[in-house]
Amino acid sequence: MYQTLLVLHSWSRWFVLIFGLIAVYRAYVGYTGRRPFLSADNGMSAAFSGFMWLQVIIGLGLYFDLSAVGLHAMKQAGAMKDPIIRFFGMEHAVVMILAAVVAQVGRIAVKKTSDSTQKHRKALLYFGVALVLVLLMIPWGIWNPARPLFRF
Repeated sequence: MYQTLLVLHSWSRWFVLIFGLIAVYRAYVGYTGRRPFLSADNGMSAAFSGFMWLQVIIGLGLYFDLSAVGLHAMKQAGAMKDPIIRFFGMEHAVVMILAAVVAQVGRIAVKKTSDSTQKHRKALLYFGVALVLVLLMIPWGIWNPARPLFRF
C-alpha cells in the first residue's frame, strides 16, 4: 500500500505542475491580452485545483499512516534537527496544504468575479502563488532533500 501511494503521489505531481503551468499561462495571456474568460480557462483552473487536492489527500495518507518520515518520525525527539525529517514531516506538508488552499481560494475568487480581465488577474495572482509554493516544496534536491523525479 505504501509503495502504491508513493508512486501515485510522485506521478500525480506532474499533473499538478502541467495544469498549474497551463492555468498560469492562460491567466497571463488572458490578462495581458484582455481576452474573455473561456470555459477552457475554467477547466484548467478546476484541473489545477483538483489535482492539488488529490495530492493533499494522497500525501495525508502517507503522512499520517504509512511514511517513515511523516507523523511517526515527527514524534521522536530531535526530529526538528534532522533536515530530511523536518522537511517531509513539517515544511513539505504545511506548505503544500497552504498551496492547495491558495489555489482553491483563487478558484472561488475567479468564479465570483464577473469581469473577464479581473478573472484572469485573480487567476494569475492566486494560481501563480500556489504554483511557486509547489515548485519550492517539491523535493528536487536543490534546496530540499532529493527524491527521484519518476518512481516505478
